[in-house]
Amino acid sequence: MKGGCEVVCEIRHHERGAEVHRVDDQTDGVKDMVEKMKSKRASATAVAGKRAGAMVGIGDAVRVIKEEILRSRYRAARLANVELLMLYFRVGAYISANSRKGKWGTGAINSISNRLQQELPGLRGFSATNMKSMRLFFEAWFGKIVTSANRQLPTADLLTLPVIRQLPTAELAKDDAQAFFAVGFTHHREILAKCKSSDERWYYIREASSRFWTVEVLRSHINSGDWKRRGRSVNNFSVALADQEMAARAVRAFKDEYFLGGINPGGDPDYIDEHLLETAIVADIKKFIMALGDDFCFMGEQFRVIVEDEEQFIDLLFYNRDMKCLVAIELKAGKFRPSYLGQLNFYLSALDEKVRRPDENPSVGLVLCEEANRRFVELAIRDVRKPIGVATYKTDRSVPPAYRRLVPLMNGVNEILEGR
Repeated sequence: MKGGCEVVCEIRHHERGAEVHRVDDQTDGVKDMVEKMKSKRASATAVAGKRAGAMVGIGDAVRVIKEEILRSRYRAARLANVELLMLYFRVGAYISANSRKGKWGTGAINSISNRLQQELPGLRGFSATNMKSMRLFFEAWFGKIVTSANRQLPTADLLTLPVIRQLPTAELAKDDAQAFFAVGFTHHREILAKCKSSDERWYYIREASSRFWTVEVLRSHINSGDWKRRGRSVNNFSVALADQEMAARAVRAFKDEYFLGGINPGGDPDYIDEHLLETAIVADIKKFIMALGDDFCFMGEQFRVIVEDEEQFIDLLFYNRDMKCLVAIELKAGKFRPSYLGQLNFYLSALDEKVRRPDENPSVGLVLCEEANRRFVELAIRDVRKPIGVATYKTDRSVPPAYRRLVPLMNGVNEILEGR
């Protein structure tokens, strides 16, 4: 027989063995649980990945389809505009052939317009005024952007009238034909009413087409005399810029005078404070950019550049997308002074060294002052190293007192300012 101690020891040994088995069982259970959790997590990750992939696929599909819809809408709009211009041209030809030769009596166009409104309820674009504009549209462009073997226009059957078509490439560039048909009739009407020469009309057609101008923006550019002033600023671009294509772009980018209509610097009505003008420009930067041109992007006023621990502040800094360069503008009250060029020359050097990026062209500067003698400026700028232009500006207060209250209504402000 076993002694008591041996029995007790054996019992404890069995108990320990049972505990070990329980611990092992628990450990195995925990391991199983962990494995199940890992499996579930992996499964959830896989599902999430599939969903994310599906979402990415959906996102790509939406983008592709949306772009195609927008392209289709754009093509449809352009085709609709071409068809509308052709219709207005044919109607204008018909009206011209019958009204100019006295076949229709006084008030005939008004009567026709009224009858059209009665017989086609909801018809738009055929008011008497618009129909007269159609006549002008035909008379202005027939023989220039259209051609017909038979110059004798029929007066009875509208459908047999000549249709708009492109002239041979030698006579009309493809880009010009596309620009002509891309511009809406309201734009054409504005251009024909305010621009007399063919060159001026083509300038605004090309600009309105390539820059997607609204009629309001087009009107603003016509009133500020863009065509006459663009590319006429006094500058040294052809000498200071090694790349002659860049120099040509710079010449085209600036005018010799800017009318800052609607930008009111306040203060003394007989004196323009530079800082007040700068503040007024920034407060209505949209109008200033309209005066400069669509390619200018505003970067800041009193733009800080640190040179050897000294702060330098540039009045206005822009980026020009066409030239791909920074443009520093210095505003000056009163007459042009040669010292302005030295200051701006230094600012351009600082910009090129501290701010300009490797893929950008050299920075360009513009001095804007109230008055400038062209010959004096040409002499002052001749030996300046950095590319700089000089132009003048006028504000509403520059208009003679008798005309100031009419500024919002005026067309051709420059003609009044220059006494023409």
